[in-house]
Amino acid sequence: MLQRPRRNRKSAAIRGLAEEIHLTPQHLVQPLFLVDGMKKKNAIKSLPNIFQLSIDQSLKEIEACLKVGVASFILFPAVEEKLKNKTATYSYSSKNFYLKAIKTFKKEFPEICLISDVAMDPYSSDGHDGYVENGKIMNDKTLPILAKMSLAQAEAGIDILGPSDMMDGRVGYIRQALDEAGFTETSIVSYTAKYASAFYGPFRDALDSAPKSGDKKTYQMNPANKREALLEADLDFAEGADFMMVKPASVYLDIIHVLKQQFPIPIAAYHVSGEYAMLQAAAKNGWLDYQQCLDETLLSIYRAGADVIISYGAKDFADNKKRKA
Repeated sequence: MLQRPRRNRKSAAIRGLAEEIHLTPQHLVQPLFLVDGMKKKNAIKSLPNIFQLSIDQSLKEIEACLKVGVASFILFPAVEEKLKNKTATYSYSSKNFYLKAIKTFKKEFPEICLISDVAMDPYSSDGHDGYVENGKIMNDKTLPILAKMSLAQAEAGIDILGPSDMMDGRVGYIRQALDEAGFTETSIVSYTAKYASAFYGPFRDALDSAPKSGDKKTYQMNPANKREALLEADLDFAEGADFMMVKPASVYLDIIHVLKQQFPIPIAAYHVSGEYAMLQAAAKNGWLDYQQCLDETLLSIYRAGADVIISYGAKDFADNKKRKA
């Protein structure tokens, strides 16, 4: 046999020489769940080792992540029910602790990248990503609310806005509002292919943001559809998206791959709460090694074409990589 592929696997050193891709912490984003107040570190039962953190505790977590090389964070607010209403006015209120958190984080750690969540559901009394009228999600009436939210976050100092609602036309509407207000350097990562997935359960536990009625299938994508992701991507690219995201990640690797092949901007992928929680649960039962399976999962997402990976295991991956170096 002239070709013996095993020759390139015969030692760790040779395997290193033949390794095709290299996932590093600079490609990873750590999610942070934020709560108002001080000295708060609330456990999330369905997300082991992930917590709701007050601003002071979040600063400690950011510092810990920076020490292992993770410098990018996506922020989600857990808002008290009494502050929610149909039009999500607290989302752009000057009293919003989320906006205060953005300012504080950028002041203390100017070198970090902060990605926001732009959607009504954390602030909506209906629990939906869009404005609800007579039981229907109103696409066009949602857009001005998202624009106000985006402008407030841009003013606070966010680096990348993350409209996660899947309303039609949101990227273009927000881009125009930002540019007209002088925020031409604020980026947008569009949740281009956000599927109506069963893997979001722990996330909704963390934020208490489940819909009060109905579901999100009229605006999030059908898991059976692939060509529709290309349609969404064409629109988002034309409207000015700087990044495109696929969510969830590990069960939609084909979508990540096709967007990477078709579009010249970075592709992000969200390794979501349910995907992370499954690894933790199986490891707790002794069925698999959490760290090894996490590393393999994130590597597969990167190999499929993701330039950016959001994962609750980002710090764990980076810490493990640093210890092995």
